[in-house]
Amino acid sequence: MRSLVARVVGAAVVASLLLVAATALAIWWTARQDSRPPSDAIVVLGSAQYNGVPSSIFEARLEHAISLHDAGVAPVIVTVGGKAAGDAFTEAEAGRDYLAQAGVPAEALLAVPEGVDTLESMRAVAAAFDERGWTDAVLVTDPWHAMRAERMASDAGLTVQSSPTRQGPAVQTRVTQFRYIMRETAAYLLYRVTGESVAGAPGIG
Repeated sequence: MRSLVARVVGAAVVASLLLVAATALAIWWTARQDSRPPSDAIVVLGSAQYNGVPSSIFEARLEHAISLHDAGVAPVIVTVGGKAAGDAFTEAEAGRDYLAQAGVPAEALLAVPEGVDTLESMRAVAAAFDERGWTDAVLVTDPWHAMRAERMASDAGLTVQSSPTRQGPAVQTRVTQFRYIMRETAAYLLYRVTGESVAGAPGIG
C-alpha cells in the first residue's frame, strides 16, 4: 500500500513539475514574439507612476506604444490603470499625459482609469472597446507579462496579440528575467486555476 501511495505522490510531483516547466517555457516563447497586426487600438498596460510621472517600466511601455502608433499599427493608444490610495493621478492619466507631451494627438489617446491589477484593467478595456464597437487590440507590456495579459484580455472578450517592450528594467539582466518568468509562471497558473489575478510586482499584477 505504501508503495502505491509513494508512486501516486511521485507521479503527482512529476506532473506538477512538468506543468510548471511547460508554462514557464510558454511564457518565455510568448515573450519572444512581436505581433503588430492592424488593430482598433494599442493598449498599454499601466505600471507605477509617481505624482503623474511614469516609472521607468511604464515609460518603456509608453515609448514602445509611440513607435507602434507611428508605424500605423492602430489609430488610437489606450492607457489603462487605476491609482493606489493617496495617489493624485491614475496610471492611465499619467500614461496619457506622457504620450500627449510626446506629441501624440489628443484624438489618438484614450485613458481608461480603472484597474488595480491586470484582470481588472482588461475587463475595463473590454468595456471601453464594447462602447466604441472595437474588437482588436495590440497589447504593450513587459515580455514576461505578455502571455497572462493576452489570456486575460481574451477571456474578457477581446481579440488581442502582443508587442512586448524590448527595453526597461524588466529585461536588463538574466537574473531579472528569470525572476519575472518564475513569478509570471505562478501568477498564470493561479489565474487558470482560480480565475483571480495577483498583485505585488511592479506593473504586472
